[in-house]
Amino acid sequence: MRDTSDTSDTFAAHARRARVAVAGGGVAGLVAALECAKVGSHVTLIEAGDRLGGTIGSAEIAGARIDLTAEGFPAGAAPVRALAGELSLPVVPVTGADVVWIAGLPSGSAPLPEATLVGIPENPWHESVRAIIGWSGAWRAYVDRIRPPMTIGKERSLGRLVGSRMGQTVLERLVAPLSIGTYGIHPDDVDVDAAAPGLNAALTRNGSLAAAVAQLRPEAPAPLATVDGGMARLIDALQARLAELGVEVRTGVRVTSLAARGGRWIVETAPSESSPAASDPAREQATDAPPEPFDAVIVATPEATARALLAPVVAGLDSHPAPTTSLELVTVVFDAPGLDAPAPASAAAATAVYTVPGSRRATRLLVLSRRHPALAAATGSHVVRVTFGAPGERPATEGLDDAEAFAVAVAEASAMLGIDPASITVRGAHRVRAELPRPESAIGRAESNAAARHTVAGVAGLGVVGAWLSGPGLAQVVLDAREEADRVRRALLWGDAPTQ
Repeated sequence: MRDTSDTSDTFAAHARRARVAVAGGGVAGLVAALECAKVGSHVTLIEAGDRLGGTIGSAEIAGARIDLTAEGFPAGAAPVRALAGELSLPVVPVTGADVVWIAGLPSGSAPLPEATLVGIPENPWHESVRAIIGWSGAWRAYVDRIRPPMTIGKERSLGRLVGSRMGQTVLERLVAPLSIGTYGIHPDDVDVDAAAPGLNAALTRNGSLAAAVAQLRPEAPAPLATVDGGMARLIDALQARLAELGVEVRTGVRVTSLAARGGRWIVETAPSESSPAASDPAREQATDAPPEPFDAVIVATPEATARALLAPVVAGLDSHPAPTTSLELVTVVFDAPGLDAPAPASAAAATAVYTVPGSRRATRLLVLSRRHPALAAATGSHVVRVTFGAPGERPATEGLDDAEAFAVAVAEASAMLGIDPASITVRGAHRVRAELPRPESAIGRAESNAAARHTVAGVAGLGVVGAWLSGPGLAQVVLDAREEADRVRRALLWGDAPTQ
C-alpha cells in the first residue's frame, strides 16, 4: 500500500515548482490567482491597467468612499459569501427598500407593477399595469388569454414571445427597460429559458403567458447583500491576500502573445498604453521583460483580448468576440429638497428608475443612498448613479468633458425623479466607462461559451475565465473562476512534475 504522506509530499512539490501566469486582474483573475497560489504555486498576475479589480472600484466623492459600479450581490450567493468569509470580510444586508419606476412613458413615469416577471405582467388589467401600457395596450395584452399556446416546440426569443402574445406596448414599456437597463441587450436577443427558466413550459401548461407568470413569479424580490464598507473592499482584501501568498503582481503590463514550447507556455508582455513606460523609451526598455516560461496560463481578460491571445494556440477557437454594450456610469452626490421627504406615489420616492428605449439619454438610475443607508449617513446627501449607453448606441456622455457629463447626469436625474433641477446642489461627481459583455442569457451565448471553454480545456496548461464566459453576476464570476482554476491546478498536481 502506497504511503499517502509520500503522495501528498509529491503533490506539494509539484505545486511549489509550478509557475502559473494569470493574464488579467479583474475579479476573475484575482480569484484564479488566489486559487493557484493557495496550493503553493508561483503565480504571476499581469494586468494591463494601472489598478486591479476591473469593473469593481471606488472613488472618494464628497468626502465618502463610494462604489462606482457593483453595489452588492444576491444575499443567497454562496460563492461570494464564501470568498468574503475566506478574506475575513463581513457581509451585511442591503436594507433599503426596492422601489422601481419606469420613465419615458407618454404619461411621464409610473411605478413598475409588483406582479411581473422580467417585466411581463401577471394581470394586464391591473391599474398599475394600465398606468404604463394604457387601455389599448391592456386590450392587446388580453389577446394572450384567448390565443392558444404552442404545444410543439417553443419560442426562444423573449422579445418575440412577449410581442406575439401580449403586444409591442408591453414589450417596449415593461420588458425592454429592465432588459436594456440591467443586461445591456434588447429582449429580442434574450433567451427565454435563460432569463425565465420554465416560462415556456408553464405557458403550455397554463394556456397563457399571464397565467405562466402567475405560476412562476416569486412572492418577493431576492434580497441583496454587500461587503461592509463597500464592494471595493473585496478587491483590497484579495490584493492583500495575494501579497501574503507571494503572488507577483504587475500592473501597466499587457500580455501580447502566448506560445507553447517544450511543454511550457511562453508569455510575451509589453507596457500597456496606460503605463508611463509606453511613452518613455528608457522606461520601456527597463519594463519590457523578455518572454517567460510558465507551466500554465489562465487568461482572465475581456473577451476580445482573450480570443485574440488564445486563437493562435487553440485550434478551432473562434477569434471573433460578441458585441459589447458601451456604458458610462456617472455617480453624483447632491442635495435636493425634493428627495428629502418625497410623496410615496411619486418617482422621487424611487430607488431605481428604468427608461423606455429611446425616450431619454440615460437608461437607468439608482438612488444608492436609499438602497444603502450608510451612504446617506456618510455623505449627508443623496447619492445617485446614472447609466448611459444602450445596445448599438454609444453613451450620450461619450466625448463630453467631465463638467458636461456631470451636467447631463444631473439633468437626467432630475427628469427621471421628477424634481426641480434648479433645486439641486451638486457636492461631487465621478464617471467611469465600462464595456458590458453580452450576457449568458443572450440567445446562443451559452452554447458559444460552452464551446469556447471546451476547446480551451483541450489544450494542456491553459484556462480561461471572466464575466464574458460565466455571466456578469459576481457570484457566477467567482464560482467560475474557482472551478476553472481548480481544473488547471489539478492538471499541474496530477500530471507530470513541472520542469525546473
